[in-house]
Amino acid sequence: MRIRRILAAVIATAALAGLGLTGAATATAQGAPTYVTPSECKQGGGTVDLANNLCKGGMHNGEKID
Repeated sequence: MRIRRILAAVIATAALAGLGLTGAATATAQGAPTYVTPSECKQGGGTVDLANNLCKGGMHNGEKID
């Protein structure tokens, strides 16, 4: 009986730790800047702003031009 409680606690701790690691990885991936080429910007309906290296408008609005 005691072993079952300890085992359940270990499994619960491992599950919660796994969720924490998953959340950290997701946050890192979302925070990474995205870059598009000028042609991708235009194909997405935007215009290339070379003065600021940004795509303005369309589906890549605000993304940096690479």
